[in-house]
Amino acid sequence: MILLNPKQHDRKYPDERSREIMRKTIAFFEDKGIGRIKRDDHERSWYADFLEFQKKEGLFASLLTPAPYASGNPDTRWDTYRNCEFNEILAFYGLAYWYTWQVTILGLGPIWMSPNEAVKQQTAQLLREGGIFAFGLSEKEHGADLYSTQMALAPLPDGTFKANGRKYYIGNANQAALVSTFGKMTDSDDFVFFAVGSKHGKYECVQNVCNSQNFVAEYALHDYPITEAEILTKGRDAWDAALNTVNVGKFNLGWASIGMCTHAFYESIDHATNRVLYGKRVTEFSQVKQLFSDAYCRLVAMKLFALRASDYMRAASPQDRRYLLYNPLVKMKVTTQGEDVINHLWDVISAKGFEKDTFFEMAARDIRALPKLEGTVHVNMALIIKFMSNYFFNPGEFPEIGKRDGPENDDFLFEQGPTKGLGKIQFHDYKTAYQGVDIPNVRVLAEQIEVFVEFLAQATPSQEQATDLDFLLTFGELFSLVPYGQLILENQEIYQVEDEVIDQIFDVLVRDFSKYALQLYSKTSSTSRQMELCLKMIRKPVVDTARFERVLENHIYSLNGVYSASD
Repeated sequence: MILLNPKQHDRKYPDERSREIMRKTIAFFEDKGIGRIKRDDHERSWYADFLEFQKKEGLFASLLTPAPYASGNPDTRWDTYRNCEFNEILAFYGLAYWYTWQVTILGLGPIWMSPNEAVKQQTAQLLREGGIFAFGLSEKEHGADLYSTQMALAPLPDGTFKANGRKYYIGNANQAALVSTFGKMTDSDDFVFFAVGSKHGKYECVQNVCNSQNFVAEYALHDYPITEAEILTKGRDAWDAALNTVNVGKFNLGWASIGMCTHAFYESIDHATNRVLYGKRVTEFSQVKQLFSDAYCRLVAMKLFALRASDYMRAASPQDRRYLLYNPLVKMKVTTQGEDVINHLWDVISAKGFEKDTFFEMAARDIRALPKLEGTVHVNMALIIKFMSNYFFNPGEFPEIGKRDGPENDDFLFEQGPTKGLGKIQFHDYKTAYQGVDIPNVRVLAEQIEVFVEFLAQATPSQEQATDLDFLLTFGELFSLVPYGQLILENQEIYQVEDEVIDQIFDVLVRDFSKYALQLYSKTSSTSRQMELCLKMIRKPVVDTARFERVLENHIYSLNGVYSASD
């Protein structure tokens, strides 16, 4: 079964420590029970019990310490594959638990990417002691606009520095062992990353800016003393560290969506299957069948895509930077698909989704956060459009990438190098994944893609359209469906997904493609030729009632009773 089921978590691992980490984490939350999880959520209690558990078990230390700083422990490494699963498990039980892990990852990024060996050794020790970390990037007035940062590091005559400024919306900044802080040098306007401690007398934790379990801090530095020993990176290296850290961290948001949606799905299927209205089970109503089918297909597609994107992250090198397209798609596409899954399920369970004792109540609230963190959907859409020309018209040659689930340390994530030159990145030919696939709705999507490529070649957006973000966002939605379907197809054989499930998934993708084509047709600036091609993109999926019913009974309704949360 492709979906996580904590009650039957019997997957194979390359080492016993990985198995132990996942099993013990599941056991912690199952023992805590949904009642206490929900009480802590409603009372906005700091998750001290989880942090004490991870400290005792050395979880963050094992998962987030790169192998060179592991003191020879073969089970300690930065392994994206197992980190994806840990992401999924934490979010399955509550986004707050995932959040403290996520912002620790962000805080560690500039440290592991820096040449400062002393701070790296210190960080490894702090992780062994159970420390959490924070990423001081955004500011209240400028968000994540790095150019406008006002955090200032001023040099002093004795060769030291003083830091002054404020950071805003910084998770973990109330308790972080170290806070990686981004700023500018006052004497040169160069960018700089430096490390500060949250317990220092010149560090002020001003407030929690969110009314939640998470402590999302505003903090201020008041003449905070800094020496060269605390400097992580300067100049272009600091800029690259900021963006490359986000490359690592934003990938996790898709996995958080997958975890939350999976738990919400189990809860919804149990409720609907055992509820009778007007003499019929809720699951017998035609609209409920469609909603459950779409929710399940979107969720399985989310996971298949994110798993495959993980393979490309782990295989990345200076010569293979394809992950820079797939990574923002996990952040952008998977998280917005997560919103759709919750919307579908909510339309099934209706008022039940508001009840205080359900996981769904949390999921419905928190699923909205993920498309808006680590760069909005708009920012990531603008990023992926830079890859469109080479993706369609200038493919490169690459060795085939298989499933990357081995116990390797992902060294390249902390050696990504300069963040420029995105327009030069090449990809393998997307058509290879679609060609020869004898699945009806895959063929329909492939035909829609052909028209989209014709649109690019014959009705290329004008200069005015190319600078109109509203136009480009819809344009980008069409583009995003191409690699999304591509990586799902690449993973079909790896994970042995039945053709009928893939066909039903692509039924959803065909409808989505048609929806965005209609939106592009309706844009004010669309030309007559563009409108003509948009209409050619609008297609109806191949209808197969027997397939639909088989997927519903064998893959969806069969999940009734498979997982229910412990009290």
